[in-house]
Amino acid sequence: MNYRPQNYNLHRMALYVASLNSGSNGNCYYIGNQDEAVLVDVGISCREVEKRLKRLGLLPQRVKAVLITHEHGDHIHGAPAFAAKFNVPVYITTATLRAANLSLDDSRSIHFTAWQKIQVGKLEILPFPKIHDAIDPHSFIVSGGGVNIGIMTDIGRVCEHVSAQFNRCHAVFLESNYDVDMLERGAYPLALKNRIRNGSGHLSNEEAFDLLNQYRSPGLSHVFLSHLSRNNNSIERVQQTFDVLTEGLEIVVAPRDKETPVFFIDGNRKTEKVPVRVAKSGSQLSLF
Repeated sequence: MNYRPQNYNLHRMALYVASLNSGSNGNCYYIGNQDEAVLVDVGISCREVEKRLKRLGLLPQRVKAVLITHEHGDHIHGAPAFAAKFNVPVYITTATLRAANLSLDDSRSIHFTAWQKIQVGKLEILPFPKIHDAIDPHSFIVSGGGVNIGIMTDIGRVCEHVSAQFNRCHAVFLESNYDVDMLERGAYPLALKNRIRNGSGHLSNEEAFDLLNQYRSPGLSHVFLSHLSRNNNSIERVQQTFDVLTEGLEIVVAPRDKETPVFFIDGNRKTEKVPVRVAKSGSQLSLF
């Protein structure tokens, strides 16, 4: 059965979202309305994207575009195959396409620049620059019906663009990549540790916490903690860090090996305190 939010007609000003995978092994995020959707990054295979959408009751044919944040393999691996199979455009910057060396048909590749709004049906996407060790990295705000969804992963440090756009979000995929102590004590070589924490790699739990604590908007209802390191982070560390901020928020840890449920985002905040939790595929953690 194809997924439809319950009482959708009562919530026309809404979007629904899911993480299909989040981590260094592959990243892919779904944002859509009742009729169309976009994928932000396709770092898992086309086959896995289809399987996970099917388990969620979401039709891949509703995906009308793929948006690429940067050229690293865990963000682009499955993009050409998915775009070819479902005949959808891939929005990517010229520099990122060159660095990625993707086998994309010229007619399927659409180049964007920072702050140039992209229209996909009734969805409006705003790309904006961020700091990361890539050639031309961008994050996105996907908007529809007055609801804004942020995709803010692979961020070396919080710049003014990230903080300003974060303040607009009703829901956000927020990188919380590593625990400072676990990274320091871990087995990674020093050069790799420095690459992660030098300000152009990834956000730590503490940096993500500070961003959320300082710049959360009054309408923010859901935070999906994303891109957790397998070796340098843990669910327990994330829960300990973010638990004090769960008043009025649903904070969910996006798994690195499966999809989350679909979450219905209508801009209404919760009023109770909800523990930080790990999303289990197939479970009903959303508002419907």
